[in-house]
Amino acid sequence: MLSREDNERLTRVGPGAPAGELLRRYWLPALLASEAPENDGAPVRVRLLGEDLVAFRDTEGKVGLVDALCPHRRAAMFFGRNEHGGLRCAYHGWKFHRNGDCLDMPSEPAGTALQARAKIKSYPTFEGGGLIWAYLGPKDRMPPAPDYEWLRAPPTHRFVSKTFEDCNYLQGLEGGLDTAHSSFAHNMKLGDMSELRNADTAPQIEVEPSDYGYCYVSTRRSRPDRNYIRVYHYVMPTQQMRGAVTAMNGATNETPHFDGHIWVPIDDETTNVYNIMWSYDRDIPLTPKFIEEFETFTGRGPNDLVPGTFRLKANRSNDYFIDRQVQKTQTFTGIPGVNTQDFALQEGMGRIVDRSGEFLGTSDRAIVVMRRMMLEATRAVERGETPGGTDPAAYRNVRPYDNFIEPGKNWKDVFAKEIAARF
Repeated sequence: MLSREDNERLTRVGPGAPAGELLRRYWLPALLASEAPENDGAPVRVRLLGEDLVAFRDTEGKVGLVDALCPHRRAAMFFGRNEHGGLRCAYHGWKFHRNGDCLDMPSEPAGTALQARAKIKSYPTFEGGGLIWAYLGPKDRMPPAPDYEWLRAPPTHRFVSKTFEDCNYLQGLEGGLDTAHSSFAHNMKLGDMSELRNADTAPQIEVEPSDYGYCYVSTRRSRPDRNYIRVYHYVMPTQQMRGAVTAMNGATNETPHFDGHIWVPIDDETTNVYNIMWSYDRDIPLTPKFIEEFETFTGRGPNDLVPGTFRLKANRSNDYFIDRQVQKTQTFTGIPGVNTQDFALQEGMGRIVDRSGEFLGTSDRAIVVMRRMMLEATRAVERGETPGGTDPAAYRNVRPYDNFIEPGKNWKDVFAKEIAARF
């Protein structure tokens, strides 16, 4: 269980809150690069860690991230003109560079000293992996830009998408770290014991802490002569990576790859989930057909979203299209789509769940360790220290993996080459 006090410490993400100050020490995805595709294109509303902001790609192709309101009369910068190296407020024409400097003040006398003082709040950005990343913390504590393996994979070998989740980020993160739930929530073939997740519903969990977070491993007894091993990584503060090289039924996956998520708080009660996928090696690109099939299978493809948004059509308002007859006869949940199943259970807890009444078991080990790490990291920030997971050297060469091994063999020895980055 988690005390109410510690739950508050981990779930509140605004400025000054312990988790909010911790999360501001990391580079976080702020939006998809495709949301701001054009130089001098339309500004984009962004809400991140409880702050309302506007992103714009300037004339040079660099992305600015600034306060949603002009520092003059607090007009909405979303309605501004993105032109000639800056964003110009539509109310009185004040124009701002992506670094926050005021470039022009046409409603004031020429040469006014006010121009040098009138800055708009701005945050540094970094573009990589199809995402625009932002750093919202103290500038003197800014870590190097992220360097995950999937960021180094060529565009033909990686894919990112985005979905809106109507609950606190921690509920999504904990769901991602919980490998045991796949035997139930994602059980698509009731009574079929040939399915790996059905054959062993109580995986053994190992957690190995590291400077970036931890590596965790689930072991399922697939049959007497072999175990199914899946190697995951939790990278602080909110990223999970997992192997998807071997199909769950034991057949070879036609497109060996890895996938995972980054849960980024919009505010205390809502989250943007960035879904990442990258190829096993340079000889295996992710084809458009595979990506389309994968996203459709999960229930977050383009046809699964409310047009013009990243919100699933299947959501709390319609009970995620649950079919009780299908639940009785075919699948464990009666809800189509792996992503939708996760959202139904995570959002169904409420926007911020009270964890003080939990009864945790051995399958929750990865969740327990993550909570301890995050709590300690909030206190490290309060002490003026640097939290874990900010140094790219700690995680740049890690990769997840999954495959079968004989019982009694050490997965570290068997997978030694496979769990080292190739990109």
